[in-house]
Amino acid sequence: MLQVNIESTVRTVFGKGPMRQLRMRDVTPANLYSGGVASVSLQFETAKLYKSLLFIHGRNAVLSLKIEGDSKGERHVLVQEIQKAPINGSLLHVDFLEIDLAKPAAFTVPIEYVGTAKGVDLGGELQVFKDTVRLRGCPLDIPDVIKVDITPLEQGQAGLTYGDLPVPANVEMLEKAATTCVAVY
Repeated sequence: MLQVNIESTVRTVFGKGPMRQLRMRDVTPANLYSGGVASVSLQFETAKLYKSLLFIHGRNAVLSLKIEGDSKGERHVLVQEIQKAPINGSLLHVDFLEIDLAKPAAFTVPIEYVGTAKGVDLGGELQVFKDTVRLRGCPLDIPDVIKVDITPLEQGQAGLTYGDLPVPANVEMLEKAATTCVAVY
């Protein structure tokens, strides 16, 4: 899984007016939630935060969050929610969820089909039924993407199933192994 480092400071102002003033100074407010403990109010430099969020967009990523003056040191978080302005798309607020890197969790991972199937070269049509797979494991053990070579697929063959996907040994698949992901007709 992808890891990204990001820095922030604790936010001391609250309310509609002060939040607008923060955003005018190119600072984005955020909250850090961590299971049962009171949330921590944070603020980020908008440009750096936007660049980091753009880099991880659509990917499973663990953010290593360094909070200025925090006694806990580095915290590992996932992006829970991003709020954007409806008209111009600027960042309004971000929510983060603190996770334990040693505790397994469920993630949705994209499947990337590589190559051109033999059946397609002979006039068949490639049918993609599934483009993601749900996996359970420790966050850093989860792959960014699962690449599958489809060149041996022939027309009329059974196709590739979830059971055929190359999943790391320490990761559990949460899908039914017999479900067809891709086939050539």
